[in-house]
Formats: sequence, C-alpha cells, structure tokens
Amino acid sequence: MSGDEARPIRDLPLITPRDRDIDDHAYLAEAWAMGPLVRDTMGILHSFPHDSFLDLLDEGKTRQVETEGALARGITSGPIFDFLSNSLLTSNGEVHRNRRTPLARSFSFPLMKALRPSVAQAAEALIAPLATAGKVAILDQIAGPMPAQVIAEILGLPQADIPSFTRQVYSAIRALAARSPEVMREAAADMGDLSSYVSNLIAQRRRDNKTDFLSDFLAATADGPLSEDEIRFSVVTLIIAGSDTTRAAMAITLARLLQHPKQWAMLVSDPDHWKGPAVEEGLRHDPVVGALGRIAVTKFVLSGTRISPGTLIMPSILTATRDPAQFANPDRFDITRDDHFRYSPAFGGGVHRCLGEALARIELEESIAAFARHWPNARLAGDVPKMRGITGTRGIEEYQVHPGGL
Repeated sequence: MSGDEARPIRDLPLITPRDRDIDDHAYLAEAWAMGPLVRDTMGILHSFPHDSFLDLLDEGKTRQVETEGALARGITSGPIFDFLSNSLLTSNGEVHRNRRTPLARSFSFPLMKALRPSVAQAAEALIAPLATAGKVAILDQIAGPMPAQVIAEILGLPQADIPSFTRQVYSAIRALAARSPEVMREAAADMGDLSSYVSNLIAQRRRDNKTDFLSDFLAATADGPLSEDEIRFSVVTLIIAGSDTTRAAMAITLARLLQHPKQWAMLVSDPDHWKGPAVEEGLRHDPVVGALGRIAVTKFVLSGTRISPGTLIMPSILTATRDPAQFANPDRFDITRDDHFRYSPAFGGGVHRCLGEALARIELEESIAAFARHWPNARLAGDVPKMRGITGTRGIEEYQVHPGGL
C-alpha cells in the first residue's frame, strides 16, 4: 500500500484508559480487536502484531526513545536525568554504538557461560535452606536478592556492601516508570547514591588493576570516546537492567508453573531437561517488558496508516509473544510447545537487544531447577500473583509459596 492510499493517524481507532481491574492481556486483546494499530488519548500509537514489532525495530524507520519521556514528566536535571542522558538504553546511532561496544566485549557469552556454576550455587544457597519453611515471600527472599547478588559478584563487590547495594538498586529502578512525586524523590536519591557508589568502585578498580569483568570494561573504554559520566552510567545501566527484569521473570515463571501442577510435575521429574523450556515459555507467556518506545525518523506506512517523523509508537511485546498468527493457543502456558521464536521478543531486538540475555537465562534456569529439586511439593499460598503494566517494565505483586506443600 502506498502512502497516498494509506489512512491518516487521526482515523485510527481510539482506545480509552483501561479499568484498573482488567487484566493486561485482556485489555490488549480488546484493543487489538479494534485493529492492529490504535491510538490512545495522549496521541501515542500502539502496535500489536509480531510482524509489526519486527518492522518497528528497523533503525531506518524508528529510533529508541531518549530523554523525551523524562522531559514530558518535567525531569530536566538530577540523577534520573543524568542516567537517561548517559545510558545506552536511551541513545541511538553512533552514541549508542560507542556506549554498547565496550560493554558487549566485556559482557561476552563465554564469560556468562563460565558463570553458570556460581549462579547455580547462589540459587541453591537461597532456595535449599527454605525447603522446610512454612511460607516464603518469593520476591523479598529469593527473586529480589538473587539477581542483585549475581551482579554484585560480577562487579566484585564486598559481601558487606550487598544488602545496601540491593536496596539502592530496587529503589533507583522505580525512576524508570511514572510514579508519585514522593516515590520519584526517593528513587532519584537512591539513583544518586548508586551512581556515587559505582564511581567509587571504578576509581578503586583502576587503582587495583585486577583481572575481572569491571577491569576489562575499564580497559576497553580507556582512551575511547566515552566520557566519565558515560562510563559510570554504563555500569549503572548494567546493574539496573540486570536486576528488576530478572526478578520479575523468575517470580512469574515460578507462579505459572505452580498454577499448572502437571507441568510442575514434569519439571520436578527432570529439572535439567525442563528448566530451559520452562523459562522460554515463562518469557513468552508473561514478558516483563510490556512494550518498547520508538520514535519515527522518516515517513512510512504501518498497518495501512501513514506514519510521520516524530510519531511515538509503542510496539507491544505482550501481544507479539501471544500473536495467534505465530503461536498455537497463544494464551495457554505450555512448557512443551515447540513454536517459540529463535529470538524471543522478551529481550527486545535489533541493535538494542538486551546485552544480558545470556546471563538472565542462566539465572532463571538455575533458579527454576533449584526450586524443582528442593521444593518438589511446593504450592501457592494464596492467589496467583498479577503482573501490571502494558508499557515499560511491568510490576509484579509479592506472593508467598508453601515450599513443602503444606
């Protein structure tokens, strides 16, 4: 379809803000029933099919949102703005390449593969001792501490620093979503403290000249184009991106497995065989990131609509991973399915695809396997937890599990 034949954006179906009681997937299904591309009351476009998701990752058509979101919220300075101004998550083109390349070289697949035994040990240390507990708060006691501890090990942090480091990480993360003014003040303060901690860590590592991940990264950035702010916030980005998403993915995957006793029993019967498929299905069924923010950089046609430069579009990951054109019974949680994508949209795509995918999969697989080995009779202690959010990083409510199935 040519641009002349395509309809203007104003003719797109208009979706209204959702009722708080409606499930994310149910709301998006209703929106998709109106068309593959819709607009909301703020003028933002939402795209649903998987094919459109891939199309919108084309750097010739769209780019990553940079600081536009922060500016729209009135954030023009301070720790949050500094993070967004200097992170590879919110940059494009040559700036993004300069920020990503040294981190990618240091955060290599061989390094991540070598970490599997220590990640498995960390999972065992958290999960095994709680096998006889009456109830376990999954987020607070396992899914939260686990990713932060792994990142702390990669960075070589002192054990004594890990509790305060973990608290700062999960507080600072809140700055990446719209929150109340009070929460944003707390998040900004902790983002500033986390940034200062990383700055001191970098200075120490430069003095010590060790052979580890952080030292390799600093060597890769020496005499390069990155400023000290960019170097510091590259490490902060690694910490934040590698914590909250893994935390939520671990929690919701465990919940879905316990919600389906036959599939839980399959995992328990052979944890090493089923841990990979279980994680893959958890990522597909309940992605932690709801949608990506992309800004059009040229004119093009999407789903029969003329798109102009500057248009903000949100390609939905939640619908891309449940696209009926791609998956049989897409709403069904099924660890035996064989129609997964080669590259899961849960980790984004294109030049911005998640650098920590290999590490996240290892953490999730080893944790799920440890749950199955040590808590074979586990059951949910209450309702199945809900995930909330259709854009950005989604939130998940705390829930409890009876490890021994009491």
